[in-house]
Amino acid sequence: MAAPTSVRFDADVAARLARFVAARPGLSASAATNQLVDEALRCQEHPLVVFRDGPAGRRARLIGGPDVWEVARALRSARLSEPDLGPAALVELVSDTSGVDPMLIRAAIAYQAAFPAEVDGWIGRAEAEAAEAHDRWVREQELLGQ
Repeated sequence: MAAPTSVRFDADVAARLARFVAARPGLSASAATNQLVDEALRCQEHPLVVFRDGPAGRRARLIGGPDVWEVARALRSARLSEPDLGPAALVELVSDTSGVDPMLIRAAIAYQAAFPAEVDGWIGRAEAEAAEAHDRWVREQELLGQ
């Protein structure tokens, strides 16, 4: 439940917030402030995570690395294909196959543990899009007689 809070911003911060809101139609100043404060707190709690806009929306990303959900998906895939690996070996496998530093992989694990619904939602959307793309490709191949 939202809790109303009065906040005073320096003039330059208020102007930057207004520009941020203006660049995002449909986003209110209140929603933008909530989002930015939430993200700032998450960055404090998870210093290797930043937030970036993209075609699919704003998402958590590792500094100098991929999106958190991409690492989480790679970890899930590695766990399914190598169920007997211990935690350190699993991180090493994902690092070796993805080129992502083990420290960043552990940062993604920590972020996913703190915000599982967010990360799982990104994975679910990516998997649904991949399945739709595959189905389209199959239909195209059938139409081509292949």
